[in-house]
Amino acid sequence: MKFRRLRLAGAAVGALAVAWTASPVSAAAQTTPTPPAAPTVPTLTWSDCQDGFQCANAQVPLDYRDPQGRTLTLAVIRKPAADSSKRKGTLFLQPGGPGNSGVDFVRNNYADLPAALRDDFDVFGYDVRGVGRSSQVVCWDDPTYTRAVTAAKGVPGPDAYGPAVQQAADFDQACQNNAGDLLPYVGTQYVARDIDLLRQALGEQQLTYYGRSFGSYIGTVYAAMFPKRVRALALDGAYDPEHYTNRPYAYDRPQYLALDGAMGRFLDWCKADQATCGFGDGDPRGAFEKLKADLDANPVPTANGGQANGYTLVYRLMFNINEGKVIWPSFGEALRKAQLRDNTSFLLRPPSPASFDFLNPNVVVECVDKKYPTDPDLLKRQVTTNARLAPLLGPAMAYGPPTYDHQHATACVQWKGEHTSRYAGNFHAKGSAPILVIGNTGDPDTPYQDAVALSRELDNGRLLTFKAEGHTAFGRSACASDAITNYLVDLKVPARGASCADETQPPSSTPTVAPPGTTLSELRNGVNERVDRIGSLR
Repeated sequence: MKFRRLRLAGAAVGALAVAWTASPVSAAAQTTPTPPAAPTVPTLTWSDCQDGFQCANAQVPLDYRDPQGRTLTLAVIRKPAADSSKRKGTLFLQPGGPGNSGVDFVRNNYADLPAALRDDFDVFGYDVRGVGRSSQVVCWDDPTYTRAVTAAKGVPGPDAYGPAVQQAADFDQACQNNAGDLLPYVGTQYVARDIDLLRQALGEQQLTYYGRSFGSYIGTVYAAMFPKRVRALALDGAYDPEHYTNRPYAYDRPQYLALDGAMGRFLDWCKADQATCGFGDGDPRGAFEKLKADLDANPVPTANGGQANGYTLVYRLMFNINEGKVIWPSFGEALRKAQLRDNTSFLLRPPSPASFDFLNPNVVVECVDKKYPTDPDLLKRQVTTNARLAPLLGPAMAYGPPTYDHQHATACVQWKGEHTSRYAGNFHAKGSAPILVIGNTGDPDTPYQDAVALSRELDNGRLLTFKAEGHTAFGRSACASDAITNYLVDLKVPARGASCADETQPPSSTPTVAPPGTTLSELRNGVNERVDRIGSLR
C-alpha cells in the first residue's frame, strides 16, 4: 500500500508540473479541495418525561463522511443537578453492552448515585445509534431468536461446529436483509463522534464521563479521538482496546477463561460450604455437568409455555455471575431448584424478547468494530479450543446461536458488511487529562488483565484494582465508589497501585439471600432484562 500511494503522489506532482508549464490559467484553476463542512451541533429541545427527568431528541449525521447528509435521531435524557449552586457541568453515564439503553440506565440508576454526583452534575445519558430508541438494530425477530435459543444445547454434541457456523451465516444474512442501511454506521468511532456533538450541544467544554463494561471502550475511543476534550473519564470493567479491535481472537480467549474461572470458583466455594450452597451433594462440578445434560435431554416446561434446557442454564449463569460472591448462595438455591425441575428457579428463565433487543446490536456492533481474520480453518481451531479450555460454560456459548461477546467469532468472520465506523487505533490519548481505569481481579466478563493493559496503553491512565469477583466496581465497593466519585467531582486521582478489597462476602450459613443494601443480579437479568443497574451502596 505504501508503494501504491507513492506512485499516485508522484503522478499527481507530474500532472501538476505539466499543467503549470502549459497554461497559467489552468494552473490557477488547481485549487485545494474544500474540506467537508463540520457536522451541525444538535439543538436539544427538552421536555418533561416524569420524575424530574427531561428528554429530547438529537439529530446527528448517519455517516460522518457526509456530515451534512442523512441524519439519525438519538434519544437523550438528563436530570438537572440537585444543587444548582454546586453544579460543575454534565456527567455522561454510559452502560454496558453493546446493546443496553443509556436512557434507561440513567433513569434506573439515578437514585442510587452518590449524592455528590447528583448534586454537582446534570446526569445525562442516551441510546447510542442502533440501540433502543435510537433506530434499534433488528436482525433476527423474536420468534426466530426464540427458536434458535430453544434448540441450543448446554452440552453440544461432537458435530456442533458446522451447524453453529451455518446459523451464524443465517444471522448475518438476516442483518443485511433487515438493517443493511444502518449496519456500516453503528461502530464505536461514530458513537464517539456522536458524544462529542452531544457534549457541544450541552454547552460543555470538556467531557465528564462514567462508562462501565462496553461503555469503557466507548470512553476509550472518545479519549483517543479527542484527548484534549477530556475532563474526567472513569472506565469501569475496562477493555483491552487493541485486542478487542485488532486482535479479536486474543480478546475472546481470556473472556472464555475468565467466565469459566468465575464459575469454577463458585463451585469450589459450593463444595467447601455445602450447608450454605445446598447444591451438589459433595460434588458440585459433577452435579453441574449432569444437570446440563439432564436438562438437554428433558427440558423443563416454563410458565409461559416455553422450555428451559442446559443452554438456558448456561445463559443465565453467564450474566448473573457478574454480581460476584453476594449472589453465590442464591446460585446454589437456584441450581438445586433446577435439579428438582422447579421452573421458579431464575436459572430456568429462557431468554426473552428483552434479551433479543440487547443481543441483536451486541453482535452487530462487535462485528463492525472488530476485524477477524477470514481464514475458516483458523476460526474452527479458535472456537473448538475455546470450548475445550472452558468446559463448564464454554461449549454452550461456542456452539450456540449468535448471542453474547464470547461467541461472536462465527458471525463476525463471515460478516459481509462494511466496517466504515470502526476505530482501529491508536489508543494512547496523548495529552489527555488523567483517565481512571478500574478492574476487578475476578471479573468474569472483562478480565482484569484488560484493565491493566488499558491503563498502560493510555498515556495518562491510572489503574484502580478491586480485589473481588464479579463485573465492575462502582456500586459494589464502597472503596471504589468513593474513589470514582472523588475523581469525577474533584479530579482526585487514586494513588498508583491503589486497590480496594471490600467485596460483600457470602454468608457462611443461611439465609441464602443477599445482605440488605445490595441488589441481586437475578432481579436484574433474571426478571427484567432491560435493566442495567450500577448497584446501591450508599
